[in-house]
Amino acid sequence: MVMIGTDSHKRTHTVVALDEVGRRLGTKTVRTNSEGHLAMVEWASTFADHDDDGVRFALEDCRHLTRRLESDLLAAGQSVIRVPTRLMASVRQSSREPGKSDPIDAEAVALAALRHPDLPVAELDGPAREVKLLSDHRRDLVVQRTRIAAQVRWHLHELDPDLQVPGRGLRRHCVVRDLLAELDRFDSVVARLARSLLERCQELNTQINDLEKELRILVCRFAPSLLEIPGCGVLSAAVIVGETAGVHRFRDKDAYARFTGTAPVPVWSGSSKGKVRLNRGGNRSMNCALHMIAVTQARGVGPGKAYLDKQLARGKDRVAGLRLLRRRLSDVVFAAQRADLQADVAEASAEPLRLVA
Repeated sequence: MVMIGTDSHKRTHTVVALDEVGRRLGTKTVRTNSEGHLAMVEWASTFADHDDDGVRFALEDCRHLTRRLESDLLAAGQSVIRVPTRLMASVRQSSREPGKSDPIDAEAVALAALRHPDLPVAELDGPAREVKLLSDHRRDLVVQRTRIAAQVRWHLHELDPDLQVPGRGLRRHCVVRDLLAELDRFDSVVARLARSLLERCQELNTQINDLEKELRILVCRFAPSLLEIPGCGVLSAAVIVGETAGVHRFRDKDAYARFTGTAPVPVWSGSSKGKVRLNRGGNRSMNCALHMIAVTQARGVGPGKAYLDKQLARGKDRVAGLRLLRRRLSDVVFAAQRADLQADVAEASAEPLRLVA
């Protein structure tokens, strides 16, 4: 087959076409707009006669730079493969051509796709993309609220040290309203700034709560089995759905565990067979969501506490026990998403065909 690797920037895309053994067939640079993407597809069609399998595009997995290109290629009926950045970097280091340039980087992406035929295939945006966007936006708003809360507390301490704010109290509308009423006693620049920050905090509370309600509706609709897992709330389920981006992309639970960063890394040699170490790679957002579920279950919600106690009785410390529990939860989450996928497929196949007059 012909593999076309791309090196993407804000203004241009550089593409390099390789055959199945890695020989360069051509190079082209286009603009990052619809006209440039159409010219890229037309240029790629000239290589379609090399093999019956046609042409495939390999994009470096940097979503913000390649999102528009990926969508246009998929809309044009092209096959698109996402190549992790670390694979492209390792290929470039082993290249016989020294230096760094756009064609060299594009060729490295194509070579990485040829060497790893099981890389994830891109698809058009669906419900998982919506969940991820909403979840990421909510997290950004929470970060803003946390920063504002710290500033408000210092301003209030300067105005009146006896004015106490409950822990996490600025998340509640009633606490914010009471603090705004207390600020009426002061007439200074500090009080004015504190009032402005409190009003902004009140807006963020409303936006964050609305986003959580919207996420609850989406998660209940597309991943109800996740919410049935003890300790998995709406926010954790939203992170899992958004970051997974379709459980059908993973061939089995072990591949999914490597994606979540819960599969240990083998480090044995010779007589030390079976030795492993902590995996610090994988998707860290997914790993964090699984850790929150594990911590919740360790407190007695669900079967996690019994499993953790069993590991502690075997001589494991609590950190190692939670690590093992995250690995088991990765399999549970994978199975839950597979069940939802099979239910959706069965429901779609059971729908009667509608005749169009």
